[in-house]
Amino acid sequence: TAAELRPQNGGGGTPGIGDCQMLLNQLKEITGIQDSAFLHAALKAANGDLMEAVAFLTEEHAQAPARDTAAAEPSKWEGSAVGKQLPPAPRVPPLTRGEQNLLRGCFTAGVCVFCDRPQEAHSAEYKNRSKRKRCEVWGENPKQNDWRRVGDWPVGMKNIGNTCWFSAVIQSLFQLPEFRRLVLGYSLPQTVLESCRSRTGKRNIAFMQELQCLFALMLGTRRKFVDPSAAVELLRDAFRSAEEQQQDVSEFTHKLLDWLEDAFQLAVNVKNPGDKSENPMVQLFYGTFLTEGVHEGNTFSKIETFGQYPLQVNGYCNLNECLEGAMVEGEMDEATASQSVKYGQERWFTKLPPVLTFELSRFEFNQSLGQPEKIHTKLEFPQTIYMDRYLYCSKELIQMKREEIKRLKEKMVILQQKLESKSRRQIEKPIPCCWILLHSVLEGTDTGTEDGPCFLTNSSLQPKSHLVLQACSSPAGPSERPAPHMVSEDELNLVRTCLQRWRNEIEQDVQDLKESIARITLSIEQMYCDPLLQQVPYRLHAVLVHEGQANAGHYWAFIYDQPRKRWLKYNDISVTESSWEELERDSFGGLKNASAYCLMYISDQVSCLAGSEAGQFQKEVEALPPELRHYVQEDNWRLEQEAEEWEEEQSCKIPQMEPSPASESQDLSSESGPVCEQSVRSLSSEHALIAKEQTAKAIANTAEAYEKNGVEAALCEAFHEEYSRLYLLAKETPTPQNDARLQHVLVYFLQNNAPQQVVERTLLEQFADKNLSYDERSISIMKVARAKLREIGPDDVDMEEYKRWHEDYSLFRKVSVYLLTGLELYQNRKYHEALTYLVYAYQSNTKLLLKGTSRGVSKSLIALYRRKCLLKLNEVAASLFVSCEEACVAEGIGILNELIIPCMHLMNKFEISKEDLDAIEVMRNRWCSYLGQEDMDAKLQEKLGELLPRLLDCSTEVIVLKEPPKIRPNSPYDLCSRFAAVMESIHGASAVTVK
Repeated sequence: TAAELRPQNGGGGTPGIGDCQMLLNQLKEITGIQDSAFLHAALKAANGDLMEAVAFLTEEHAQAPARDTAAAEPSKWEGSAVGKQLPPAPRVPPLTRGEQNLLRGCFTAGVCVFCDRPQEAHSAEYKNRSKRKRCEVWGENPKQNDWRRVGDWPVGMKNIGNTCWFSAVIQSLFQLPEFRRLVLGYSLPQTVLESCRSRTGKRNIAFMQELQCLFALMLGTRRKFVDPSAAVELLRDAFRSAEEQQQDVSEFTHKLLDWLEDAFQLAVNVKNPGDKSENPMVQLFYGTFLTEGVHEGNTFSKIETFGQYPLQVNGYCNLNECLEGAMVEGEMDEATASQSVKYGQERWFTKLPPVLTFELSRFEFNQSLGQPEKIHTKLEFPQTIYMDRYLYCSKELIQMKREEIKRLKEKMVILQQKLESKSRRQIEKPIPCCWILLHSVLEGTDTGTEDGPCFLTNSSLQPKSHLVLQACSSPAGPSERPAPHMVSEDELNLVRTCLQRWRNEIEQDVQDLKESIARITLSIEQMYCDPLLQQVPYRLHAVLVHEGQANAGHYWAFIYDQPRKRWLKYNDISVTESSWEELERDSFGGLKNASAYCLMYISDQVSCLAGSEAGQFQKEVEALPPELRHYVQEDNWRLEQEAEEWEEEQSCKIPQMEPSPASESQDLSSESGPVCEQSVRSLSSEHALIAKEQTAKAIANTAEAYEKNGVEAALCEAFHEEYSRLYLLAKETPTPQNDARLQHVLVYFLQNNAPQQVVERTLLEQFADKNLSYDERSISIMKVARAKLREIGPDDVDMEEYKRWHEDYSLFRKVSVYLLTGLELYQNRKYHEALTYLVYAYQSNTKLLLKGTSRGVSKSLIALYRRKCLLKLNEVAASLFVSCEEACVAEGIGILNELIIPCMHLMNKFEISKEDLDAIEVMRNRWCSYLGQEDMDAKLQEKLGELLPRLLDCSTEVIVLKEPPKIRPNSPYDLCSRFAAVMESIHGASAVTVK
């Protein structure tokens, strides 16, 4: 409540230090904003009233994406949002009324760090939705694998409080490609949107928009699970039950299909008003059935529509029995129209939908307890069900089959009765007198008793030559039953033979009856295995499972993944591999409180469409409408921001350490190419680290502004001054000994007319570098800069373009290092190593120069020293070759094969200059001059013959030059000093003396 949220500090005014920290934590939790400076300022503006501060912070207004414009001069730049006075930081005097108004203006106008232009309506909607759906999972588990999606593995769905029912149904529908396509492609003409006045219509459109956003995220998110809060809240309002009550899957699915049908009908009505047959939701999920029957002696026939088909579970063992019971009620036979039949009906499907959903009624009302109870009996269902036996077009054949089954069942009843009679006869005494006789003779007991063995085997009838029956010694008196006084051996054998024959006859009769019953059972089971009744197969797509009792429990879903050819278990945020055996165990029921509640089958046609190839999700993301694609990109950007915040919080828990040289540097031997999802941050952080000393100096110059006006003002001043300095530096006329681009990434950007958004964000990242933690002022500025970075989303800066600019600068530095290293090695007469660096410098530089002349270094300079290296190496190789010493000859051939020929091949790949052609011709002539020399050894002539074809025609094979050793970049000033020293050496012909 509001009273609970307000600070308990004894009244109004600014809260104390302890209360303030508590309120800041509450604000973070309520609003999701982590910037303590903004939260502190909001609290001050609200005079310590938490509710008013929340009102400031939760105003949902967005900003417009700034268009790409080249970086402006400082005078033009001063009008950008970076230079505006922002809300004061912590530890400043209480806000004046004007400052409070400014704060309110910032929050209500949604001022961006780089732009203050209005946002288009739909973009604002998607941005705000993204902010509402942020998943706070970083503190729950520090392992990235626990919150990051792996490849295109399906994502889970967050349970926001008894919403497992929503997850189970939505996941099952989302995995239907046709349904997914319909939802993501849903759109209405503007005229329809404007003319929609009903509350229901507006609600359905709003729900479709939320469902689109949810589906788009499920396709393209990098999160391991998504948050469905917005869509769930719309649905919850439509249920009669309390907000936190668990919903019934069938009730929810009915409501969902109704809303979707109504929403798509708005689009259908544009062309065919009132024609529901054109509604794609109706076409996908709804079918029709015909009911024929007799009621009170009168025949009737009617056609009805169905979406989910209800089936009563109790009393049946499998799905087909359930369906059969639902299709036939009462007494139905060929005399349906007879007045003797008072009630009976048959149902026949006349049209089956592509997606066939069976609702299993597993609840019944207990009259004595006055509450519903769950039915836990076992019900089996197949992976493929053939619907032919329930179609109206198969009516005559099915009725014949039913009559045959009815006849067989009647016959089986008779056989069962006979079997039971035989079984009883097997247990009872077949001829009492004989049993009494044998009992008396063999056991010596009272012949009148009824106790004793019921049936005697052959082993118990031992032959006796003469048996005399003694009088009964029982005091009870004379025997009640007659018995012979003497039994001869012949008489005993006769009785034994009769009993054995009777037993054999009964056993044979029982066996015959069992075999007949088994044959009839098999005939009934195979009655519908007729190929004519297996033309309409439906494959099991999803099983929705409920565990628990009627009034409480948990839902999850098993869904068959067509591309992976396996079952997956969707249990809220968890999506794991499963199997048919696990599905049976959890879904059939009878063993525990878990059982299937809803079955979703799909036709063969839909099944084929669902069997899309791997990587289909990525293709669908690329095909999304622009606003949805942008929404996904923004959410992924926010994920990275959240990850960065979490990492920052984690880093604060341990003492900061100076980064190692390896972490400061970049592997310059790797080619510029596809990078991981964190490459943008790693490259820009690398460039911020290179400029760390310059940024620190800019911060040091803001001491006065920091003391007088606070951290915000200090950041703005440092930002402005550094921008101006770099802008002027970029405009200076370069000299042969000086390349200002090596000093700072922004000089490179400015000289190449990079978009202003790219320049400004890059400079802001310089001030957000965590390596600037020198003192309280630099730490405060760093935190505020990071807070501003978090406010910049994909709307404000095109991150793909941003990444490309930083990749280009990284490649430029690599080219510069390769060139400088190659020149230094050349001047030290290390031609082997120098050539490799120069060749790679030339290749990478060519890629940059395709984008502009200022993107790379001097092409002619690299080519000049590459030629010099080649000519020097060729002279060395030729001299070694003609020395006739085996080791020297091998070394010369090695230089030719490993360096000269590959380099010539690479030179021919590019647009070759006349100077390079002349140099190649000189090298070839040198080797050709050895042909036919009389004083040259025959073996050398043979080796020369093998070398010349490759030397003269480099296009016959693909040869790649060995990569140079890894090089770590130095600080900008070290690199600049190396450049100056090398260039001075080249132009002044003096030796290079660089450490």
